[in-house]
Amino acid sequence: MKKNEELSNRFDKAKEKTMMMMKKKKMKNMSRLGGNGLSLNAFANAKSKNNPYNPSLIKKQREFYKNAKNVNKFKKLLKQQHLQSDHCSTQSLIENENEPKEDKDMSEGRRKKKISAFSLEELYKKQHVEKEKERMEREAFVRAKKEEREKAEARRKAMREKMLKKTRTGQPVMKYRIEHLLESIQGSNKISADKKS
Repeated sequence: MKKNEELSNRFDKAKEKTMMMMKKKKMKNMSRLGGNGLSLNAFANAKSKNNPYNPSLIKKQREFYKNAKNVNKFKKLLKQQHLQSDHCSTQSLIENENEPKEDKDMSEGRRKKKISAFSLEELYKKQHVEKEKERMEREAFVRAKKEEREKAEARRKAMREKMLKKTRTGQPVMKYRIEHLLESIQGSNKISADKKS
């Protein structure tokens, strides 16, 4: 009797625990989903309303704002360039006005300009020579590859002609086929010997 009561008590306790766990899970899900859910009327009304979410419209708006941002950046850059060019022109005007007073300073500036022009010319020549050298190397590399490809193609063509040769009775000439098999076996033997050593 006692055993039956103990078993029934254990069973009841286990049942209560599972019920509590289920209630907790239900409450957790309800709080996660935002409450008790919608009534039937609220659900029907929500479905019938126009939904403002439209992915294509959102994408167009995003693109519009992005383009506007780029246009503003471009305008700012143009203004900066315009200001810089105005600044440079005003500096050259000021230098031209001061020219008679400071002949010594200007002559030194001219020398610097000549030296810088000369160094720029040397730099240009060096870069030109380097580019020419790179171009020649590239052409040599391409030429070598082309020749190699042509040789391989000629080899394949000769091999194909040999392999397709027939006797008077229409049978394939076995001499070339056996030679080809022998060459391939010897090549594979060389490769395996190289790997071992």
